[in-house]
Amino acid sequence: MRKYLTVLLVVLSATSLYARKEEKTNVILIMADDIGYECYPAYGGTSYKTPVLDRLAQAGMRFDHAYSNPVCTPSRVKIMTGLSNVRNYTSFSTLKKTEKTFGHMMKDAGFRTAIAGKWQLLGSQGYPDFIRGKGSWPQNTGFERHCLWQVDKRGDRFWGPAVTIDGEVKEFGKDVYGPDVYCQFLLDRMEEYKDDPFFLYYPMALVHSPFVPTPDSADPKCKNKQQNFADMVAYMDKNIGRIVDKTVELGIADRTLILVTGDNGTHGSLTSYMGDKAIKGGKSKPTDGGTHVALFAYQPGTVPAGKVSNDLVEFSDFAPTIADATGAAPLSPTDGRSFLPQLHGKKGDPRETIFVYYWPRPEKGQPLRFVRNKRWKLYGDGRLIDVRNDVLEQNPVKSPESNAIRRKLQAAMDRMPAEGQTLLKFD
Repeated sequence: MRKYLTVLLVVLSATSLYARKEEKTNVILIMADDIGYECYPAYGGTSYKTPVLDRLAQAGMRFDHAYSNPVCTPSRVKIMTGLSNVRNYTSFSTLKKTEKTFGHMMKDAGFRTAIAGKWQLLGSQGYPDFIRGKGSWPQNTGFERHCLWQVDKRGDRFWGPAVTIDGEVKEFGKDVYGPDVYCQFLLDRMEEYKDDPFFLYYPMALVHSPFVPTPDSADPKCKNKQQNFADMVAYMDKNIGRIVDKTVELGIADRTLILVTGDNGTHGSLTSYMGDKAIKGGKSKPTDGGTHVALFAYQPGTVPAGKVSNDLVEFSDFAPTIADATGAAPLSPTDGRSFLPQLHGKKGDPRETIFVYYWPRPEKGQPLRFVRNKRWKLYGDGRLIDVRNDVLEQNPVKSPESNAIRRKLQAAMDRMPAEGQTLLKFD
């Protein structure tokens, strides 16, 4: 009997070890709305409190050179498809129906999928007729479940929101705070999916305008938008903490990669501080104020604690990184490059430059494009900026000494198309 028990224990131990090796990594991608790097204490910000993200930076990795597009829809299309906007962007508030997203990628790989927060990719009520309804429904982009503001109907995103839940619009009372609805939906999915590999995408409604009090605000009638914004940043951090805590509660923290970033810079009406340095919000501008965003990565036992990466990361890189982390077949084609090796403490193959194509409303105006490395930035019109020494981009560099870097950045720009789609024409 003793020999039998010994053999049984060995078999069970080996089976358990095999099961652990076969466990796939869950991924939770969190994208805050309208918040630049200057707002985070982990990046030197001194205006707001984000204790959860401070802890994630200490227990995980922070990237100092992560860049989005300057405004929301372009960033959302890019991060979901792994493609530059020059290849697939058609109009504000829409994601082309034919695009494959990381939702499709993960569903095809056998992962449970869900999304909650802000959609803004269908062309909801309130947009012009040539946009209205021309984009994508969330259920057609690879997500098994969804709980989203601004799918077909807009309304308020915060108090008393209209939320589309699995295809049905639900009108909440004025005492219900939208961000709690979106967050709780994902917490429920984590509970539901805990025994399966899953991918959750959390494009938050916070901290976009209007700047209104949160459930934790001292004054529920406060009209000071700077104070309300501070409260919203704190609530954003709190809800991210609820997601992190849930992985611990479910015992899945060590096999769950959490990535936290933002879709673009801070609203231009706000001023934040890094010590005594005032930083005016740069949303919609192609400067660092509009494109330099935070990126935190956390997975205990896998992502090294307290690590800071200076490698360039841009929004097309998320889809291949998620594929690399989970074993999913990556989206193809892609403009992205996986930064998973860096998340494992290795050198990897970091990109030398990033390319941004910015034309949020192709029905008017002209596109803007630039290529940059960590210091230098070249625009399509020939302006060369030494961003390190001219962050507001007021003094383009014209000296002969800069010709070598100009040629290098121009070569990178020439590898990309010069212009994308100018009309919203697709089935």
